[in-house]
Amino acid sequence: MERMSKKTCIAMLLAGGQGSRLAPLTNKIAKPAVPFGSKYRIIDFSLSNCVNSGIDTVGVLTQYQPLQLNDYLARGQSWDLNLNFGGLHILPPYQAKKGGDWFKGTANAIYQNIGFIERYDPEYVLILSGDHIYKMDYSVMLKEHIKNNADCTIAVIDVPEEEASRFGIMSTDESGRITEFEEKPEHPKSTQASMGVYIFSTAKLKKYLIEDEQNEGSENDFGKNVIPAMLKDEQRMFSYLYKGYWRDVGTLDSFWAANMDVLGDVPELFLNDPGWRISYHHSFSRPQYLGPDSSISNSVVGDSCVINGKSVNSVIFSNVSIEEGACVKDCVVMNGAVIGKGASVEYSIIDNGAFIGENASVGGPKENGGLTVVAGGVTVGKDAVISPGAVAEEDI
Repeated sequence: MERMSKKTCIAMLLAGGQGSRLAPLTNKIAKPAVPFGSKYRIIDFSLSNCVNSGIDTVGVLTQYQPLQLNDYLARGQSWDLNLNFGGLHILPPYQAKKGGDWFKGTANAIYQNIGFIERYDPEYVLILSGDHIYKMDYSVMLKEHIKNNADCTIAVIDVPEEEASRFGIMSTDESGRITEFEEKPEHPKSTQASMGVYIFSTAKLKKYLIEDEQNEGSENDFGKNVIPAMLKDEQRMFSYLYKGYWRDVGTLDSFWAANMDVLGDVPELFLNDPGWRISYHHSFSRPQYLGPDSSISNSVVGDSCVINGKSVNSVIFSNVSIEEGACVKDCVVMNGAVIGKGASVEYSIIDNGAFIGENASVGGPKENGGLTVVAGGVTVGKDAVISPGAVAEEDI
């Protein structure tokens, strides 16, 4: 491919994951396309971070259930990424001259798109995941990378000791240089957890991707293979400690918790900050309607909603109807859902287009059991009861 010019840094955003732990929300869409916070999608945060950080070239690598995600991203207009040179590019697996294959791992996904990187000839490549909720200025991390003359810089966040085994854990010396990396260790030596945000000097990234691809025993994964290989070769690898809000929304519980954080108790996730705008793809919508007997407290309510009932401590997405006498408490209610007259829904996720019938009871107080989930399009009939902690994927 002809090289048109040169970019200092481009981003490669991994957005092809299935997100099986987030099922049933991900049964028909890729995890980065899952709606969040009443009007956003999960991927909006990484894309907006790029734009706010001055990175205007983003390759989005898609694979699992890509249709909705592709339609949503379009040509990047919503994030000011519809540029003649650079901008947003959707990069699915493709058939090449020597054959084609699904992305076999995070490293293989980038390897298959080395040609895209070479088109812009960047000095540095930022690798991101499309399934985290956070607001981060990547330009500050890039300055640290350059200052340290690093081959690779890995963003880390300090996590509680009891949670460290869930992450890739870094050990560093006094200068911040990484001395050891362990992927989900049983006995962590540190609490510095990888955020899945990497900056590589391009030449070193290409070298290690090519070597990894030639290793038939590799799982083609950054955390399991590429980073350990670079450490073994004593490359200059540094950590970058991030102190803001960050949440991996890889499970239903963490997804619910991140939505609750939107309600205002976490200043670092304030979504109306004009200095750090989270952009999203929006379409025409009607105003909200709040009926004479409606009651809304500590809730976020999206466009086109009709609220005649009660919402307490909940995130209500667009085009939701809460009918007379219905009460929604501690819930995430997603696009197009209907909560029927007199229904009670508590500590639950109600997926897109679900219908909760008249006087039905879904979930219960948090202390009474686990998170309840009603899958997209499911109908919960009149007077039906769904116990706390249940997952309803069929009509009841």
